[in-house]
Amino acid sequence: MLQEITELDRFLLRLINQQWNHPFFDAILPFARNQYLWTPVYLFLLLFMVLNFRKQAFGWVLLFLLTFAVTDLISTQVIKEFIQRPRPCWDSITAGQVRMLIPCSHAYSFVSSHAANHFGIAAFLWVTYRHLQLRLLWMVWLWAALVAYAQVYVGAHFPFDILGGALLGWVAGNVMGRQYNRRFGLLQPN
Repeated sequence: MLQEITELDRFLLRLINQQWNHPFFDAILPFARNQYLWTPVYLFLLLFMVLNFRKQAFGWVLLFLLTFAVTDLISTQVIKEFIQRPRPCWDSITAGQVRMLIPCSHAYSFVSSHAANHFGIAAFLWVTYRHLQLRLLWMVWLWAALVAYAQVYVGAHFPFDILGGALLGWVAGNVMGRQYNRRFGLLQPN
């Protein structure tokens, strides 16, 4: 069973990384996965929170940052160190086949910290904002999916690394978001 899952994972990597490629995406997706590109979005979210929900901003910002910290620490310090799966560029089967659009990392592959972090933030935003019925809130999932997909496209991760990271992030973001709602109440605009 594990062998079949690994083969499916490698097949999906080849499909996304080698067949579903285009020069436009080769230029764009390495940037889409770069955390520094999204810094203005993070700052906007924090500023939006402070300006629109002053009374609840401190607790929200605290749990927002805690969500990121939890997903990052669990993915890098616990799961990656326990599983120790090599990245596609170091995997004995895919190393010579993967198109690397970024430098190959020496860190382990499972789970994707990018996917964990972004899906964690998306889930936290969804849980804490959804009662406000913001029309564009669904875009947090699109944003997380774009970052996660880019990880496979550029050759940094296998698809199941992304799924594992997304699941970790979804759980952490839901837990933190519900904790926020329980502790500080639903967000109410100023």
